[in-house]
Amino acid sequence: QVQLVESGGGLVQAGDSLRLSCAHSGRPFSNYAMGWFRQAPGKEREFVAAITWSGDSTYYAESVKGRFTISRDNRKNTAYLQMNTLRPEDTAVYYCAARFGMAQAVDLVTPSRYDYWGQGTQVTVSS
Repeated sequence: QVQLVESGGGLVQAGDSLRLSCAHSGRPFSNYAMGWFRQAPGKEREFVAAITWSGDSTYYAESVKGRFTISRDNRKNTAYLQMNTLRPEDTAVYYCAARFGMAQAVDLVTPSRYDYWGQGTQVTVSS
């Protein structure tokens, strides 16, 4: 089995930055594509960013392109989401997810296509 644990959330001002981390354990990390999703109160879970298992391709929601960067360190079994120029509308619980094996872009932006999920970490951006 795979366990994912997010950390790094917090309360920040608009324009500030945060880096979220997702620690992966249980099976070889490099075999999994990793994604970040978020869910704000009263809204559906939405795609934020994803990275392939090899790290050669990344994907971003239009709303975060140019501000957020997803990365992974397979040696540390950890995925990251660097969040810059945060906005109040970025406020949400952020979840990391892992998908095993081959994946296309449609797989990586769709929550139901992922195999494992973390517990979430709260990000609150004040104006």
